[in-house]
Amino acid sequence: MDIDLTINASFLPHTDPDASLAFYRDTLGFEVRKDVRYGDMCWLTVGPPDQPATSIVLAPPAADPGITQDERRTINEMMAKGTYATLLLASKDVDGTFERIQASDVEVIQEPVDQPYGVRDCAFRDPAGNTIRIQQVG
Repeated sequence: MDIDLTINASFLPHTDPDASLAFYRDTLGFEVRKDVRYGDMCWLTVGPPDQPATSIVLAPPAADPGITQDERRTINEMMAKGTYATLLLASKDVDGTFERIQASDVEVIQEPVDQPYGVRDCAFRDPAGNTIRIQQVG
């Protein structure tokens, strides 16, 4: 069976739309595709300029009406620890990318290192605590 699928969008939670916008737009160089505000909530859609069909939606975690207060509390606790969500990006020059991102005064989790499973990567946290890993490709 031949299935024709592509990745359209992935969701990551955010806690501060302005800080998230600064990180994804100014630090990572992503373009802002949508900025939707509704009351005190905000949904931002960003993505790499050279990949217009692939987006990341930064959404408020409390916007889902199907979760309980206990679940919201757990999500907030996990976000604060950086264990709730991860985004894996790729770069042809992970060391150079690391240097440029680190210069923006972001929280570094791991400097570039050759992993025993065969990739070179580094990791940061975005303003909401999400882990952003960057792997060397090519």
